[in-house]
Amino acid sequence: MKAETPNGRPHDGTAQAHFAHYATPLIDSALACASALHSNPDAEMLHKLRVSLRRLRTLLWAYRPLLDEQFDNQRRALFRFYANAAGKTRDWDILIALLDEMSDGQGNPGDALQAARSHALDTSRETLEHADVKRALRDTLKEANRELNTAHERNSLPKFARKRLAAAQKSMAKRMKRAARAKRSDYASYHEVRKAGKKLRYLIEFFEPVLAKKQRKAARPLKKLQKRFGALNDVVASEQLLRENQTLYADETAAAHALDALARERKRRMRNAGKLL
Repeated sequence: MKAETPNGRPHDGTAQAHFAHYATPLIDSALACASALHSNPDAEMLHKLRVSLRRLRTLLWAYRPLLDEQFDNQRRALFRFYANAAGKTRDWDILIALLDEMSDGQGNPGDALQAARSHALDTSRETLEHADVKRALRDTLKEANRELNTAHERNSLPKFARKRLAAAQKSMAKRMKRAARAKRSDYASYHEVRKAGKKLRYLIEFFEPVLAKKQRKAARPLKKLQKRFGALNDVVASEQLLRENQTLYADETAAAHALDALARERKRRMRNAGKLL
């Protein structure tokens, strides 16, 4: 194991040596959240677990050129599954908040929505407990470290980080152009921009100390983009969730009214997001 400097980074300035420095805090956070679900199964804990898993998936993407492709594909798919399971309760919370915000509360089946939210929380907790998240996280760190530390070729961390960030920036630029040319009803292209922006922000946070000044500055406009595209994603996900659960409304007219309100809000937020393309 490499000796570390006072700031916690290995003396060895290679990308391989730094993987554990980036991955360990994320895995520790995810493990803490997974453990806390036994005694504190709330949506906020699930959200923190989801964020840690997203960051870990981004880190694996960054290290993809240095890892076995099959291993990388399997682990990122697994963590995507975990993150999706962890996000179900928050999806209901966002829907309930949006419905309250857009109406006077008349016709909203508050008790039914809360019951559905509670069921989602129980399902998320049960899914994650049976998925053995802890072992998967520990195995990922162990296998990745083994592969990276036994590699014959060593890669300079600054050079590696700047190259991977440049690849992410290029990918985002392409997605923004595609979204700018797409029809306003094409949310999928907007969603791709949001995901690319999130990946870019996480990479900048990981590698900031070794990035060029120009690359570090790229984080500033991302905040506004993430806010607008995140708000759009919230209403799109809520609209889909409600469409799948219209039977929660005893009155079909009230359900249709709520869906119409969400559709109008989606269009408004798409216009706001489109201004940044």
